[in-house]
Amino acid sequence: MAYGRETFAVAQRILTELVRRKRSLIFWAMFPITLLVINSLILEERAQLSRGAAYASATAPTLVGAALFFSCLGGSIATVVSEREQRTLKRLFVSPLRGISYFLGICLAHCCIALGQTLLVFTIALALGADFQGNVPLTIAILFLSVMSYVGVGFMLGTQLARRTEDANALVAAFGVPLLLLGGAFLPTSLFPDSLLAIAAYNPVYHMNEALMAVLIDGAGVTDISNHLTFLVLFTTVVVAGGWFFYQQMLRIERTF
Repeated sequence: MAYGRETFAVAQRILTELVRRKRSLIFWAMFPITLLVINSLILEERAQLSRGAAYASATAPTLVGAALFFSCLGGSIATVVSEREQRTLKRLFVSPLRGISYFLGICLAHCCIALGQTLLVFTIALALGADFQGNVPLTIAILFLSVMSYVGVGFMLGTQLARRTEDANALVAAFGVPLLLLGGAFLPTSLFPDSLLAIAAYNPVYHMNEALMAVLIDGAGVTDISNHLTFLVLFTTVVVAGGWFFYQQMLRIERTF
């Protein structure tokens, strides 16, 4: 119970700060909406799809390929860096708050942000005629694996490579843009040559996008996307464990200064 209360307290503090910065909250809402509309307009015009089919096809790459990437990966990097700059970690050492609660609280906060963006994207897509075929539990599982993958990678990059807030933008640009391009966030993977598809097979964004597309558009089941799910489960386990390890390492370093 103590861990739960502490975790919720940390998540509540991060989310409260986000709500107070109303401008940031508006931008987090505008970003996925803008991407969804642009992607849908391109698909509707170039692929000669109906409006509903275009929005249905644009939902997966907009959500897991772009919106969650920047909010969960970029957001977790920015959170870790800002907490170090504000000396929050120093205050953690003299408080009864446990380190694991702090780690889980940041994860929970970004899960809530991701949930808000997910509801926003699906609501707009459905309102404009999108028809999704997949089952809800499998969709939720893919989205959860995607969020935790991004948060885990964000912790690893934020604790090891970022020292200032400016570093967060550079990291997201350096690592993010190639991953998004290879993941099919901006171009359909059906246009990729075989050489790029071979490289994309090691890209988690590619597996998130392909798995969610198959479930939402084709109504695929677990067996149909087993290769994508296997990769995502393994990748999520590794990066979350790595994020926790490097977080603990960062705490030990902070104690010495």
